[in-house]
Formats: sequence, structure tokens, C-alpha cells
Amino acid sequence: MLDKELRSMIGDVKDGRMDRRSFIKRMAAVGLTAPLANQILALGGVAMAEGASTYKPTKRGGGGALKLLWWQGPTLLNPHFATGTKDQDGARLFYEPLACWDPDGNMKLVLAAEIPSIQNGGLAADGKSVTWKLKPGVKWHDGAPFTADDVVFNWEYAKDPATSALTIATLRDITVEKVDDLTVRILFNKPTPFWADAFVGAPNTIIPKHLFKDYMGSKSREAPTNLSPVGTGPYKFVEFKPGDLVRGVINPDYHMANRPYFDSIEMKGGGDAVSAARAVIQTGEYDFGWNIQVEDDVLLRLEKGGKGKTVYAVGGDTEFIALNFTDPNTEVDGERSSMKTKHPLFSDPAVRKALSLLIDRESVKKAIYGRAGRTTANFLNGPEKFVSKNTSWEFSVEKASKVLDEAGWKPGADGIREKDGKKLKLVYQTSINGPRQKTQAIVKQACQKAGIDVELKSVVASVFFSSDVGNPDTYSKFYADMEMFQIPLSQPDPSQHMRRYLSNLVATKENKWQGTNFPRWVNKEYDETIQAADGEMDPVKRAALYIKANDLMYQDTVFIPVQHRLKVEAAANNLRPVVSGWANETDNLFDWYREE
Repeated sequence: MLDKELRSMIGDVKDGRMDRRSFIKRMAAVGLTAPLANQILALGGVAMAEGASTYKPTKRGGGGALKLLWWQGPTLLNPHFATGTKDQDGARLFYEPLACWDPDGNMKLVLAAEIPSIQNGGLAADGKSVTWKLKPGVKWHDGAPFTADDVVFNWEYAKDPATSALTIATLRDITVEKVDDLTVRILFNKPTPFWADAFVGAPNTIIPKHLFKDYMGSKSREAPTNLSPVGTGPYKFVEFKPGDLVRGVINPDYHMANRPYFDSIEMKGGGDAVSAARAVIQTGEYDFGWNIQVEDDVLLRLEKGGKGKTVYAVGGDTEFIALNFTDPNTEVDGERSSMKTKHPLFSDPAVRKALSLLIDRESVKKAIYGRAGRTTANFLNGPEKFVSKNTSWEFSVEKASKVLDEAGWKPGADGIREKDGKKLKLVYQTSINGPRQKTQAIVKQACQKAGIDVELKSVVASVFFSSDVGNPDTYSKFYADMEMFQIPLSQPDPSQHMRRYLSNLVATKENKWQGTNFPRWVNKEYDETIQAADGEMDPVKRAALYIKANDLMYQDTVFIPVQHRLKVEAAANNLRPVVSGWANETDNLFDWYREE
């Protein structure tokens, strides 16, 4: 449990001898971030503080249209099926969670009436349950009341394997019960230090029982409301063209006072990151551009005398190259990248190790990411307490060649290495945008020098991140040897992020490729480590377990981290967006306004 000094400080906060800010500063001095410090206080019996709002408008509406540019447009609007953040973001315009995270990693109440704590009876001292009080008077957009039945239904809906919901990873191992119409209790099967997971944040928003109850299990994909959401959010659904456009109008009955500021909202999809940056920063055609993964020198030029600016948020996002542990070229029972196969080249750890030595992270940072990039060897890059100091990276064509030589991979007549009749030929795919194609080129050049032939494949982002199960080019199907992208750390805790790679969450045909473990990596020690971390109440021991999990990934070369990426957005000069490194971009949309 907590050590003596930490217990003493928590006691001082509880008794008023130390304020929360001083405690957080003391924790920061030993490497604990503000979000983690707040969690420690909550577990120690000090109520978690709600993040302060920066919202200034004193009336609802009047702000005109808010025009968003999501160059990877949403393809569906059911959060339970969102394989990519673009679909979570589109759904979040209309659906809401119990709470979300502000830029400092503090909790913001949305559909919940109060933050659970030991003092108010919401948080069990043993960490085995949390009770949420719901806001009274909240209505779905069709006028039906929002109640505890809706929350319980979302658990029942997602935990059914036949539904093929991505949220099954969060909801499967808990029990959600109705206490009364405005109270739900979540029961954990073991002490759970990070209790603010289920129904918190954009990936965990709540859909209405009365519209989805007839579409559970195998019928889940047939629900008309998958494409025409009826939520509780600040905007009501008007129109959806998958991959192209989402439109909404102000919800006059929204449950937050004086919100929203804007009268209508439009999320335009398509294009690319550069055109999005230009349309916001230079021409002012749009108010906000999402995920501006653009070379830093381009952004610096656009910012000179433009109508907009870049907005940065620090979180734990990592741009990585994932290696496929199955064979993407062999079909078994109608399925490629099947768990019944092994990758013919990556089954040799030496090949994976050599590839990790061929990623020139420093050149990628200098030539591409600039202000938005940090070199790293870790998959898990935040919060800081969870970041491993045991890893290191190196770029060396010479050392990579030596590793391959010693493993028996010798250059053939064409210069490409081979062993046992197998040539080192790889397909390396990613989504289309400038930084990713330039990174591909840097990696390909280094691989060629080491005798590895790399075929580059670039897929339109709306296809690569699609939730369409019939699409062969999605990252979750992974019909390539290597693929590069980034999965946001959408909460100030690594539990949900690291749980994605448990052995029982492999993406397969059976689960409609909704499994989150897309590299198809199976490691018993990793599974045991994550399961132990999920129930460890001592924050120091818990951090050590997540560091161990990261290090197991590092040792097995599951991912090759390219950059620890800051979130980069584009915003009009007069727009006041609330962007958190610990949340999706639309998660705090209710607090956005324009300062005239």
C-alpha cells in the first residue's frame, strides 16, 4: 500500500493542513503527474476535484456556425464500433459519457451529477466498486428521459461477444447495476485503482436503450441509429454522409447552462492534413482543423500573417511502426493474417531487432515533426510516472546488418538478404499524409542499405481507419508486414491503452476485426502483468507493472516507436477550443466558444 510519507501527506490534505495544489507540486517533484496525483488523493479518501471551466458566454446560442475540418471523415456514428478516433469524434458530437478529461487531466462532469469519492459514498475504500449519481432532467434528443437503465443497457450491449463492440475490452469484466433511476453502481471483480474508465471519455459514450434494445448481439450492425444518432449532447443530429459530412444543430434543451455557444456544427471530412491546415490557418474557411500531422516547416510558413494558429497539447500519443506476428499473405479458412499462421520473417527475432535499428528517429524529428515530436524508444509515453527509463534507441545500419549476418540472413545476387529460401521483402503500409510518406521514405532508404527490400503502400486515411468490416485495407485487418500510425492515449491513465494488446483481444474474422490487438501478438507474461496492474492499488507498484509491460513490448519488438507526438490542431485566431492531450478533440466541445 501507500508508504508512510505519502499517507502522511494525504492525511494533511484531508485535514486541511496542505492544499491540493501543494500536494500535486510535491508529487510532480517525484515524477507523478497531476492526473495521477489526483487519483492518489481519491484513493486516499480526498474527493477528486473537478477541472475548472474557461467558458465565458452567458447565454445559449448566438455563436453562428462552427465549422470543423476532420480530414479523416467519420464512417459511422456508433461509439461502440469506432475502430478509429475519427468515428469516436463524430459520435461524440451527439453522444456523451458520464465524465471526460480536461487539458490538465482533471475530470469534467458531463452526464454525472458529481465525482465519486469516498466522502460522498461513491468510491468504495477497497477499490472494488464505484457509484455514479446521474444528472436529473437529462433528455435524449427525441425527448425520452436519460436514466440508469441506459447505462446498464450499454454494458449489456457491449459485453455480448456477438455485438462485436470495441468497448467489450472495458466493459466485459465488470458488472453494472441499477440502484435507482438516477444511480448506477459498477462492480469490479478485484480492487481497481483506475475506476474512471467505463463510461468516461469519448471512447465510452452512452447510446439510448430505447433505440438500440432491439439490435443487440448479431443484429447490432442493422440498427438505423448507427448512422443517425439520437444522443444527449449539445447538438442534435441533422445529416451524415459517411466519410464526408456530419451536421448538427443546437440542442435547445441541453442540460448544461448557457451551452452550447454555437447554433450549428459541421464536421467536414476528406482531403488531407496540409489542406486542412491551410483552410484554417491561412484562408480561414474553417474554424478548426483536426490532427494536423503536417511538416513543421509548412506550419511555420502558414502561421505568418494567417487567420489561424496551431494549438498544441501534450499527452501520451506515440507514432509507431507495428509488426505483424501472423502471415498476411496466407489465407486460412477465408482469413488472412490468421492466428493459425506465423509470420515467415518476423518469427525470427533478429529480423525484428534489425528493423528497430533502422529507424532514424532523430532525422524524422528534425525533417518532419519539429515542435510536435520527441524521440522515444517507448510505446507508453505518458503519464510521466509510467514512462520506462529501461529502454533506449539507436540508429545504425552497420549494427542492423551485423544482427542479420549473425542470424544467417545473407545478401543474395540481387543484394536482398535471404535465408532458407525466404527473401527479406516487406510491405510497409500507412495512411496517406505528408509526414507518414516522408517517414516511410526514410525507413525504406535505411532498410535498402541493410539488404531489406521494402515495398511502400499508402492507403487513403478514410479507408485505412475505416470501421467497415468489408474493407480489406484497414489497419485492424493488417494485410501487410508492417504498418505505421498512432493510437491516442485518451485518458490520463495507461490501463485502457495497454489493455488493447491482451492475447484475448486479437482482431479476427470471428469478431469482425473489432479486436484491439491488431499485431496479433500473444505473450502470457504481458497478459499477467496487465491483469496485475489493473488490480494493483499501490501507485508505485502499479507504475512499475506498466513499465514492465512496456518493456516486454520493447524486448519483443512488437512496436517500433517513431515519435512521441504532441497533439497538433489548427484553430481560428478568435476560436477558444478546449483541447486535452488526455481526451479526444471533441470531448470538451461543450466549452468551446468564439471570442469576438
